[in-house]
Amino acid sequence: MKNYLILLLLTTLSRVFPAYSQEPKERQQKALQAAIEEYQKLNDRNNWPEINLNDKPVIRLNDRSSSLPAIKERLKLLGDLRRVRDDDVYTDRLEDAIKQFQLRHGLEDDGIIGPAFMKALNIPLGKRITQMSANLDRIMMDTVEMNGTRIIANIPNYKLYVYEKNTQVLSMDIVVGKISNPTVVFSDTLENIVFSPYWNVPASIVRNEILPAISKNSSYLQKNNMEITGKVDGLPVIRQKPGPDNSLGLVKFLFPNQYNIYFHDTPAKGLFDKKNRAFSHGCIRLSQPFELAQYLLKDQPGWDESEIRAAMNAGTEKWVRLLNKIPVSIIYYTAWVDSSGLVNFRDDIYGHDEM
Repeated sequence: MKNYLILLLLTTLSRVFPAYSQEPKERQQKALQAAIEEYQKLNDRNNWPEINLNDKPVIRLNDRSSSLPAIKERLKLLGDLRRVRDDDVYTDRLEDAIKQFQLRHGLEDDGIIGPAFMKALNIPLGKRITQMSANLDRIMMDTVEMNGTRIIANIPNYKLYVYEKNTQVLSMDIVVGKISNPTVVFSDTLENIVFSPYWNVPASIVRNEILPAISKNSSYLQKNNMEITGKVDGLPVIRQKPGPDNSLGLVKFLFPNQYNIYFHDTPAKGLFDKKNRAFSHGCIRLSQPFELAQYLLKDQPGWDESEIRAAMNAGTEKWVRLLNKIPVSIIYYTAWVDSSGLVNFRDDIYGHDEM
């Protein structure tokens, strides 16, 4: 494990997710293959029994617990803890190792040994090998455009990145589709920004959510700043007017596609405080929509910071066509090797790793 980590530290992989040029893609492929081989060696040499918290529900810095020797040994095997003292004390060094483990598993890096930490720690090596193998297959089949400026949204990591060649220039948290309305994996081209947008409510939401709400409260449309603009196949066509409470927030980013998926702002900012963020109907909500708009319009005349903010808050829908269209890829990676040579894992929220 040590030699393989040293080798990976010599590479120039992107931060947090593999950079998208042909050479870094090949490096990520080799790095993940090396990780699979190391985990297989661990699996061949070691039993992997479930570790339980024997004497307390959570363990914090300076606590003592009879569970700690086993936890320390496992963190050592996984490469998060270099030296292990066979005692029952939670030390500063152990806290650093636990936070590293939490970060690379997409957990809150609070250093607390609790249920989420123990669940990740107890996942069998064989399952991790299967998970990495599924992602290695994705890398090998990946046909994403790998040159120039592009936007990458990784669903299981709840993150969006903007790259210029192999340099990450912007990243932000995102909310993706819930399990019943999963965000689709595909590639397209971002062409338009819409400030102060209307939300044209999909027919399925009108049928399944809005009409039942209207039947319970006749003033539902007025209360939610919505209006009926017509009727199709007996179903009312409903849209929500622009404004701060609009479900799309103050701006949306369109890359026309058959799935009707796009990026947008949201008034539900509190969702970004959660670690697992699968709450939408399929579209991707952005934690920093202004920053993305500012980046996309940085070379487009007439769109400085004040003009962007004014358009976002105008209350009147305004479309802006980008002079330079940007490739967009919505991807699904639950395992990768980061720029520090550490294997990262995320929950397989849609079950794609099992396919």
